[in-house]
Amino acid sequence: MTSSKRDLSPLVRKLGSETPLSEEEVAALMDLSSIVREVSPGEIIVHEGDEPSQACLILDGLLCRYKITGQGARQIHSFHIAGDIPDLQSLLLAHMDHSISVLRPSVLAIIPHHGLHQLIAAHPDVGRMLWRETLVDGSIFREWLSNVGHRSALSRIAHVICELVIRFDVLGLLRDMTLPIRLTQSEIGDAQGLSLVHVNRVMKELREKHLIKSDGMHIQILDLKGLMTIGDFDPAYLHLHTLPKVLCGTGTL
Repeated sequence: MTSSKRDLSPLVRKLGSETPLSEEEVAALMDLSSIVREVSPGEIIVHEGDEPSQACLILDGLLCRYKITGQGARQIHSFHIAGDIPDLQSLLLAHMDHSISVLRPSVLAIIPHHGLHQLIAAHPDVGRMLWRETLVDGSIFREWLSNVGHRSALSRIAHVICELVIRFDVLGLLRDMTLPIRLTQSEIGDAQGLSLVHVNRVMKELREKHLIKSDGMHIQILDLKGLMTIGDFDPAYLHLHTLPKVLCGTGTL
């Protein structure tokens, strides 16, 4: 389903959480030309090899970046939530080197590249904020590489749960220490290079250690500090300027 009606406040909230925006910058962001689409799980937004002329801003839902190996396995590189523009690099890179897919029912604002270029030309500080977002993406990629390469399965899964908790909390979307989106064990396995059996075993261990509760639909965090310890989690790689509420009292950041 498509619509011309759009509210780009998730982008304003995301950028404004790191750097104060002027009234003119907020107005320019909210006035970006875009088309809103409701998309379904499994829909591929951008294919590897595409040459996009537009970018997608997530207004609600969950998407992922991924590649398919020669053996047909999916490697998820990152999860993306409201306020993210997961294909922002297509503004400067002609070809997509990965694909982007929908994991949960989502709402996207499709923004033509020329509109983003005009915004950046008129408001260079906004351009720097968007550039910063791509640099933080790079930092997340490096952390995920360390995660998959040198942490145990238990630590990997604890780590990615901690990351999502922090990211949702920064946007004010975390309620009752429960992730507002569902992650399947298959998706966790594809993100952390683990088999379904291994993920199932680790999730059971996290429950038995009373670190999380999981009903197959949502994950509730019972002991964030303990989860961070097991996950070897340091939020510094997210480059947050302010301490998220959820970290208050943990002695972190």
